[in-house]
Amino acid sequence: MSATPGRPGVDVPDHRGRTGLDRAGRGLDRNPDVVVRDVELTSQGWHVLRRTTFDHRRRDGRWETQQRETYDRGNGAVVLPYDVERGRVLLTRQFRYPAYVNGHPDGMLVEAAAGLLDGDDPLSAIRRESAEELGVVLGPLTPVAEIYMSPGSVTERLHFYAAPYTPADRTGAGGGLAEEGEDIEVLELPFGDALAMVRDGRIADGKTVLLLQWAALDGPFAVSR
Repeated sequence: MSATPGRPGVDVPDHRGRTGLDRAGRGLDRNPDVVVRDVELTSQGWHVLRRTTFDHRRRDGRWETQQRETYDRGNGAVVLPYDVERGRVLLTRQFRYPAYVNGHPDGMLVEAAAGLLDGDDPLSAIRRESAEELGVVLGPLTPVAEIYMSPGSVTERLHFYAAPYTPADRTGAGGGLAEEGEDIEVLELPFGDALAMVRDGRIADGKTVLLLQWAALDGPFAVSR
């Protein structure tokens, strides 16, 4: 009788060399009204999908058992590079299949440069992404916010930054990493044009809308400054 094969990502390494992926969340005890009962690994592709069963005490005191699926892709960082003297911002345009399949006309989204931390601290990660995607060396980074972008199902917390740049700081072509399937167009836009694109829907990416509105209300292009 042959031995039962191990479960990839649980008992034996998956294709990325990971094990114990079903352990995440089992030890959570910060909220006395939530007791985690079981965590199942349902998919371990590039990122990780889990189904968690937990008991939740409602506001009326009753306990109920719930199940939730969480998509774990790690945390990320995003930046808005700006040039106040010339009134410009640096953005990107690239194809996003999830938007394309969900009604976007061509799937080509205008976005602020962003990426996963991949083991780096947020500041190092966003400088790396800015060099790869935009071909720019950023000035001092201003923290803007740390936000859960889709907390109903995605675990990711996104670190938001803004940073000044000048034409001399654009030291490369950008475009992303071809070996990772990236094909990114760099856009240098007048700030007013970028805001107009938010208003008319040409910019429909949440993180980018947030950074542009912050820049107009409290950031480098605020009227009070």
